[in-house]
Amino acid sequence: MGMDLTARYRLPESDRAESARSARILRGRSPADSVELCIVHPDGTRETAVVPPAAAGIVADLLAKAAEGEAMALLSEEAEVSPEDAAAILGISRPLVRRRMESGVLPFRRVGAHRRLRLADVLALKQGEAPIHVALEELQADTDELAAHGL
Repeated sequence: MGMDLTARYRLPESDRAESARSARILRGRSPADSVELCIVHPDGTRETAVVPPAAAGIVADLLAKAAEGEAMALLSEEAEVSPEDAAAILGISRPLVRRRMESGVLPFRRVGAHRRLRLADVLALKQGEAPIHVALEELQADTDELAAHGL
């Protein structure tokens, strides 16, 4: 069984504007600024947590994606995923993932009768194939435009 990629985080619509505002504030900070989270308890007491600069950038990215309404899943790059999970991440079918595995484009290891792929390898393949997907989308848009004009 692969990782449960269906368990995603998604902000409710009512929280998205504040999430976008918070992301803008975090992204607009200067390198000399420090970032702290303040938790206000129901009894009025407060606790603060210092957020390291690199983590503040991660939080800003997460808030920005959440503001767009995107579902997110947090996984370690060293995590292993099943071919089915890899297909979901890559946006392709399982047979295409298996072809990439068999051709050596996508490294994997066997665990008993099952195959496992490192998430880092799947993400590297996705990044490497991104220009191809952009070109295919542009070609499809051109084709649609020509078809609309009867050519």
